[in-house]
Amino acid sequence: MAVVKLEGITKVYEGSKESAVKDINFQVDDGEFMVLLGPSGCGKSTILRMIAGLENISGGRLSIDGKMINDIPAKDRDIAMVFQSYALYPHMKVRDNLAFGLRRRGIPKAQIKHRVNQVAESLGLTPFLNRRPHALSGGQRQRVAVGRAIVRDPKVFLFDEPLSNLDASLRVSTRNELVSLHDRLGATTIYVTHDQVEAMTMGSRICIINEGQLVQIGPPMEVYRRPANTFVAGFLGSPPMNLLPANLEPGNAGRSLLGIGSQTINAPPEWDNLLAGRSGEVIFGIRPEDLFLPGQAQSGNAVAELNMEVSGVEALGAETVLIFKVAGLDQTIFVKADRFAEARRGDRIRVKADLSAARLFDPHSKQVIKGKIED
Repeated sequence: MAVVKLEGITKVYEGSKESAVKDINFQVDDGEFMVLLGPSGCGKSTILRMIAGLENISGGRLSIDGKMINDIPAKDRDIAMVFQSYALYPHMKVRDNLAFGLRRRGIPKAQIKHRVNQVAESLGLTPFLNRRPHALSGGQRQRVAVGRAIVRDPKVFLFDEPLSNLDASLRVSTRNELVSLHDRLGATTIYVTHDQVEAMTMGSRICIINEGQLVQIGPPMEVYRRPANTFVAGFLGSPPMNLLPANLEPGNAGRSLLGIGSQTINAPPEWDNLLAGRSGEVIFGIRPEDLFLPGQAQSGNAVAELNMEVSGVEALGAETVLIFKVAGLDQTIFVKADRFAEARRGDRIRVKADLSAARLFDPHSKQVIKGKIED
């Protein structure tokens, strides 16, 4: 496979003064499954298309295995790309769709037949080799598109939102198929999606893009538990991290106090060095699963209690999401509880917060002030 490296990659479209992609730097290691995640229009697909050679690079250096490929045509980059639309030839049978790229490259017929049969067998497409795309389901067409990429045996695989046209149940099974396929092939893979579930379940690492810039990169759970800024905190997670305006004040014996709405809680001793000499406005961030109802099992030792009023109940079957108003704040927050949670709209509850999982953000820069207590 291959190592893909982006150094200062920038894209400015003709006639525009603004950069669509700004100074992107990251490396995809040999055999890694890297996911580019971000909202629609953030530039993630543009980055993928520059790697593929379908978009010109305005600035920076793109290399595969140390060789700069900025000006190498797409057909000579040894990259295979799977599109959201599948891009199958409707008049060709599955067999011919799989073989088309190999024929264009002048591969011997016997070798083409062997590769096509091998890939069809691995993807469960053998019974459909003589069908045309219109006679296939959405999931089967997706597998043909993936198979057409695999049969080329490229250095790098690129996927541009390949599951977005599938229904929810089919997306789950296809996610698993793609991950299993990656494990078997050990292929260097770059996968673009706006779906955080795909990113969390499929990627070795997640590269989060917003407004053309890389805002955080890391293993899925690290990015989820330790967001670098309020954008990542509010984008990743369903429901997302609760972000509340708060105020830091000096307390007794050098301890800090955290004012949230009309309530004040003691910052745990482990925060003292991190917050020494700091006061004023902050943003307090905590995940819905790090808030607990009375009697609910909790993690961590740094626990504070907040008075809240239930403003909504969403019973989802496997779990219940409670929506609360915090005393003194005109803002709602989410709490994940188990499916047996008993709460009604209007109930007043003292909710426990695991401060060891909390984050504090600067209200001006929106960047994190502190990590988890054990950081």
